[in-house]
Amino acid sequence: MVLTQLQDLLAGIYDVPLAHDVRDFLVTDRRCLPLTAGMSRSDEQLFVATDGDTVGVSLYLDPRLVERLQRSNPLDALHAGNLADYWTALEGVSHFVYLAWHAGFDRAVSLLELELQAEIDKYVGSCWLLRRQSPRRFPAEVHRLLFGRARLDPELTAERAAVYRAASDYAARFCRRIERLLRDAHDGPAGELTAELRRFYRLSDLRKIAHIRDRA
Repeated sequence: MVLTQLQDLLAGIYDVPLAHDVRDFLVTDRRCLPLTAGMSRSDEQLFVATDGDTVGVSLYLDPRLVERLQRSNPLDALHAGNLADYWTALEGVSHFVYLAWHAGFDRAVSLLELELQAEIDKYVGSCWLLRRQSPRRFPAEVHRLLFGRARLDPELTAERAAVYRAASDYAARFCRRIERLLRDAHDGPAGELTAELRRFYRLSDLRKIAHIRDRA
């Protein structure tokens, strides 16, 4: 299934193998969501619940989105027709992988680092696929499409909107540095690029922001 392929893509880039498959945590029936969440129009939502030391995670994806990705798998060919769906699904999978991997080390994560990493994952994952599918062409347009045209959900609270805006702004700065490294990595993440991505993935939110300010 395409969601497992997306999980494997991120696990390979960041060297974060998981014992769990995202499909086992997938919900596609909006009626199964909490009442307030079920009223949302979002095609992707991650739900986290804690009970003592136990953490429960569910990822909701609109069933029509999943069906479209199955028919037009971005892992086979990423193009304008499936890019939006790919980004939506990859964001959800990114959240799942990030939470699950850090939970294995009993480490809490903030909303800011979760959203920041998801924006970076969308950029890196897109460039990674496009370079693999068209090795002779660098996808310079991805940064502009992802960050230059970003729009916030008008239903977000002011507090949440500020977090998403900060995540997008910091991710855009970090990905400019990654863009330069990607141009030199002809066979996928290698060398300095791999080290930078994997080191950044393991930083806390405050250290991520400091790293971006110092180097990007």
